[in-house]
Amino acid sequence: MTRTLPTLLAVVAVVALVLAIGLLPRLEHLIGTQGEDSGHGVTGTLADATGIGGPFTLVTGDGETITESSFPGQYLLLYFGYTYCPDVCPSSLSAMDLALRDLDPALLNAVQPLFITVDPERDTPEIVADYAGAFHPKLIGLTGTPEQVAAAVRAYQVHVERVDMPDSAVGYLIDHSAFLYLMRPDGTLAAFFRHGDAPEAITAGLRAALDEKANDR
Repeated sequence: MTRTLPTLLAVVAVVALVLAIGLLPRLEHLIGTQGEDSGHGVTGTLADATGIGGPFTLVTGDGETITESSFPGQYLLLYFGYTYCPDVCPSSLSAMDLALRDLDPALLNAVQPLFITVDPERDTPEIVADYAGAFHPKLIGLTGTPEQVAAAVRAYQVHVERVDMPDSAVGYLIDHSAFLYLMRPDGTLAAFFRHGDAPEAITAGLRAALDEKANDR
C-alpha cells in the first residue's frame, strides 16, 4: 500500500488536470476571471473584461435599428442563440426570464435584455421578435445581415459553428457558446452567466451589478 498510494494520487491528479483543461469554458480562456462570488452565489464576476463587447447594428421585428447605444443609462443583458436551437437556448432564456421576474420593478427598469440570433439565414426579424417575446415581455429579438450578425458575434467573442445535417429536415444546427453577458451602461462587461446557472444566481448577479451602479452615484 505504501507504494501504490502515491501512484494512485498521481493518477488522480493527472486525470483532474486533464478534465480541468478540457472543460474550462472558452470564455475563461479569453478573459481573466475572479471566479465565483461565494457571498452571493454570483457566477462569473470578471476582473478584466476589456476585450468583450463593442459596437453592433441590428434590427428588431418592427424594422427598428438597434445599436449598443440605443438604451442610454441601462444595463444590457445579451444572449446569442437562434430560434431552431433545440434545447440550450430555451433553457437559458427560461432561466433569464425567471431571474428577471424576481427583480424589483425599479431594478428591472434598469436592465434591457436582448436576444441576438446567430442564424440570420433563417431568423428573420419577425421570427426573432416572436421567439423573444415568448420568453419575456422585455426581451427584444435582434437580427441583421450576415455581416452585421458576424460583427456582433466577433465583438462578444461568441463561438459559432454551423453543423450541417443533410439527413434532417432542419438542414443544419449551430454550435454556439451560451453565455448571458451583462454589460454596463458604459459598454464594459459587468458579469457573465453560464448555461445551467440557476435563476437565483443570475438574479443575485444582476442585483450586485445594479448595487455597483448605485454606489457609483
